[in-house]
Amino acid sequence: ASGDKVKARYSFIYTFEDGEWKIAHHHSSVMPEGIDIAKPITEDEVRGLFYLWNNALDTLDSDAVAKRYSKNGVLLPTVSDVPRTDYGSIKNYFDSFLLMKPQGTILESNVMIGTNWCQDAGIYEFTLAASGDKVKARYSFIYTFEDGEWKIAHHHSSVMPEGIDIAKPITEDEVRGLFYLWNNALDTLDSDAVAKRYSKNGVLLPTVSDVPRTDYGSIKNYFDSFLLMKPQGTILESNVMIGTNWCQDAGIYEFTLAASGDKVK
Repeated sequence: ASGDKVKARYSFIYTFEDGEWKIAHHHSSVMPEGIDIAKPITEDEVRGLFYLWNNALDTLDSDAVAKRYSKNGVLLPTVSDVPRTDYGSIKNYFDSFLLMKPQGTILESNVMIGTNWCQDAGIYEFTLAASGDKVKARYSFIYTFEDGEWKIAHHHSSVMPEGIDIAKPITEDEVRGLFYLWNNALDTLDSDAVAKRYSKNGVLLPTVSDVPRTDYGSIKNYFDSFLLMKPQGTILESNVMIGTNWCQDAGIYEFTLAASGDKVK
């Protein structure tokens, strides 16, 4: 059915019964050298394997870290989109990562143990000595017993998902439309309504003032004066860029100042 070959040990004991030889006992078993003999390990010892890797980080030697991975080890790293599937690519990742001088601490650990494999999955936190920053991430290590020692067969590390910005979708036409929310606020002649169109940390470098406005109060103060001209704007030329929860519209606009009838570009 499959073409496979299977070798096994056997024993038959026959007995003469009712005029013919019959099988009285039959024992068949796989060859013992093909059976995995479990290397015993405790849950605490599994958690301790992390520190072999963490101590390798402390050497700042990418070769020492890469050698903690098994021959067919896979690394899905925290700060690279590229899966690392061999010694060379794993070492290459740590050439860069070790410049941050990382040291890890396990905050939450969940262990599973099988025959010559074990898993430790949870949350760890890194202190990056080069900058003093702390970074919390989810992790999973799967270890395998290879050439007489436990090695990392699979390592997946990812930032905490609640800390990831989820992009709010917006089109180029919608970006251009945001101007008219501001322009409509100008039309109210209410400086509070205009100032509230700016973010908490918004910055305004205004047309008719040399003073940067960096908070609600100073932005409102500018529009207290500017709105006396009764301005209304029209976009003449627009260039839009869109990122993750930010967008930019830059170009040329023209104001009609109803108080005087002047136009300003």
